[in-house]
Amino acid sequence: MSYQRVIEKLAWLINRFRCMSAAEIFYRIEQVYINKAIKYGVLSTAVPKPSRPEDDAPILVFDCSDIDGAAYIREADAILAGNVILFAAKTFNVGSLPEWNRDPLTGIVGPLSFGLDMAITNRELVGDIKHVWELNRHLHLVRLAQAYIISGKLEYLDGLVRQISTWLEQCPPFRGPNWTSSLELGIRLINWSLIWQILGGWDGVLFKRPEGELLRSRWLHVIFAHCQFISRHFSRHSSANNHLIGELAGLYVAARTWPCWLQSEQWAVFSKAELEREAVLQYSTDGVNKEQAFAYQVFTLEFLMTAGIYGQRGADAFADSYWEVVYKALRFLKSIPDVAGRVPMVGDADDGIVLRLEPGEAKDRVAMVLALGEAVFANNALASRTDTVKWLLGKATGIAPVSAHCSATDWQFPDGGYFLFGSHFGTRDEIKGLLDCGALGYLGIAAHGHADALAITLSIAGEECLVDPGTFSYWNELKWRDYFRGTSAHNTIRVDGLDQSVSGGRFMWTHKAQATVDKMPVSSSQFEFSGHHDGYLRLADPVRHVRTVRYENEATRLVVHDVVSGKTEHEVEQFWHFGPTLELDLDDNYVRIKGLRFKAVMEFLGSDLQIQVFYGNEDLPLGWLSRAYEVKQPIHVIRVRTASRLVSIEARLKIEIL
Repeated sequence: MSYQRVIEKLAWLINRFRCMSAAEIFYRIEQVYINKAIKYGVLSTAVPKPSRPEDDAPILVFDCSDIDGAAYIREADAILAGNVILFAAKTFNVGSLPEWNRDPLTGIVGPLSFGLDMAITNRELVGDIKHVWELNRHLHLVRLAQAYIISGKLEYLDGLVRQISTWLEQCPPFRGPNWTSSLELGIRLINWSLIWQILGGWDGVLFKRPEGELLRSRWLHVIFAHCQFISRHFSRHSSANNHLIGELAGLYVAARTWPCWLQSEQWAVFSKAELEREAVLQYSTDGVNKEQAFAYQVFTLEFLMTAGIYGQRGADAFADSYWEVVYKALRFLKSIPDVAGRVPMVGDADDGIVLRLEPGEAKDRVAMVLALGEAVFANNALASRTDTVKWLLGKATGIAPVSAHCSATDWQFPDGGYFLFGSHFGTRDEIKGLLDCGALGYLGIAAHGHADALAITLSIAGEECLVDPGTFSYWNELKWRDYFRGTSAHNTIRVDGLDQSVSGGRFMWTHKAQATVDKMPVSSSQFEFSGHHDGYLRLADPVRHVRTVRYENEATRLVVHDVVSGKTEHEVEQFWHFGPTLELDLDDNYVRIKGLRFKAVMEFLGSDLQIQVFYGNEDLPLGWLSRAYEVKQPIHVIRVRTASRLVSIEARLKIEIL
């Protein structure tokens, strides 16, 4: 390890300890000893012999009678040829029999050393670990099971058996990069369960073939090892975010799918109780996931609804309070998209997926989750009969105990920290904005939050006008991770070139800006808000940023007024990121904006303002948008800059729908 890497690692460790409580430090020490005990055989990893369950009927009863089978067959054929979709929409050729420890992006093959000792962030050792993990979630293997059920062709069953068998051979318990993350094991268990359910369970077609009993025995051996691994390595304390929900959901689904050991019932009872607890803890009272990242709102809902469906269909119903959280989370998720279905890219996103039950690119996961929610709560049974619903629920709907209607559109979520403003919501003339006055993120490290306090996004007539640029990558060059999660990548104010919050690593903030509402808006169409945050009070000369946002319905005008005050002079920058389809023309202190069905003029008022346009600047960096993981494109950004001890900048956006 180079000297520079040693220094970086040491700095990270110091920052990480700063974010830990005493209880967490002791928990981390305990985990180190558990790992050593497993590695050296002190702690047993023996797998007891499974017993056939008394009731081995599949929990899920699917309905594929009116599914477009041709699309499933095409994708299954591509998988057999080695072409697999990873993340939302990226296709990789991994071979007809993948090397499961090979990174599809870099080609690097991770070693079969003890997984819990592995430096998974070392790209030279394992490649890009996100790509390794995504392939090994085995979403694509579910497609082979579906293709067999739809077509009856043995080639899909043969291909599935070969891929499962090679995985069992290449990824022995506790060895290699696929035994490093409890979350990944949980997701893999969910997809293995789907395969097991689709193909008929214990006596299903998968095990009626030559050597079928041997495959079942080997598979169950590794399934138990997965459950045991998770039960000993939960993400706790400052890491108890979406990872913990995913681990618990995977363990619960596995325990209910394979009640083959004495431990199964213990795992089911424990994971269900913990899921019910974490659902309440990790969501605000108005349905916002506390990680303050909309992609993880979707991700955790996939886990919560999947586990909940298994419980309801398996006569082990979850508590009403659990389903109340799910209902409110769906209500928030339904409220924030614009009329074209786009959701602001607030907070982190990695395009990671829990399950992929429909063929094609999974670009609209929000619609998938909402449709599943509609069916679970029986709000709109006919409209929500998507393929995902058919595979998970069959013909059943309304399995959750909450009967409230979840199609209402709300505009304010003060506990979660988000407010919607605008007019004509849901129509082709919609003007819809989002104001962020929430926390930075969840728990001590706020891992997936961005430094975006008081930021704004705006959609006009279904077209993005003011955008949140997204995430781009977790493990690319650090400058890109810092940029996309930093303040200059959001429509808000930066002071002295510093982010509102202080980063301590790629997934850690050591100083967290706290936003506060000073004046609560009374409606979305006559919207008047005032708020501030304390992020720059940390400076030697403390600086206060107050933002007032006013939307005037009759005038179709948005007015944003920023006041930044300190005792000495500070450099203040106001950023505005524009959608990629827009045409911009800067003239003095005016910006003329042209969209497909609207035009607008943005005027900037203040003293000694320097107004510049940037487009895909690599050096700063500035002017980038990322719609998908590891993909970025240039966009126009307006930077308004000045310096004083008291700065007042007002941006007035006059909108005209064409």
